[in-house]
Amino acid sequence: MTPAPTLTTARLTLRGPQKRDLAAFSAMVTNSVRMDAVGGRGTADDAWRAFISGIGHWHWHGYGFFMVIERATGIATGRVGVINHIDWPQPELAWHMFDGFEGRSYAFEAACAVREWAGSTLGLAPLISMIAPKNTRSIALATRLGAVEERRETIDGENVIIFRHLSHNDPRVIAQAAGAIA
Repeated sequence: MTPAPTLTTARLTLRGPQKRDLAAFSAMVTNSVRMDAVGGRGTADDAWRAFISGIGHWHWHGYGFFMVIERATGIATGRVGVINHIDWPQPELAWHMFDGFEGRSYAFEAACAVREWAGSTLGLAPLISMIAPKNTRSIALATRLGAVEERRETIDGENVIIFRHLSHNDPRVIAQAAGAIA
């Protein structure tokens, strides 16, 4: 069984999911309009199953979604991590920010940390992100991270754009980490 490590950035702590995170996650699944871009809103039961399967993902693959915690307040602001469901082409760098926490660059900061961890610690090849064409905020984030559109496919019955991320040790990534590219 693989527990999630803890990653720390300037403003965030990324850690594995805990029982206390279920309420914030459930609110996103059941109420957030952003769920419309990732398959639609679900029920409280759907949220429970997804939350528990996320924990299982860590144990199955050795990676998964980190809870993104605002260090100053201790509040869960979203999830960012590496996931790889059955029949997916390869591991995906994915993110979901909770209502009220978008526009603060938390997803960018967390995704940079996860990309570095996935490459340097796990040895994963440059990751992909599979994004619905109508999900303009996620497309903008992938682009800001330096990812480029690689192809379009239908995955799990959804049309997606597959973006290819830079390697964790690409000079452009190192410049991002140093604050040279914002």
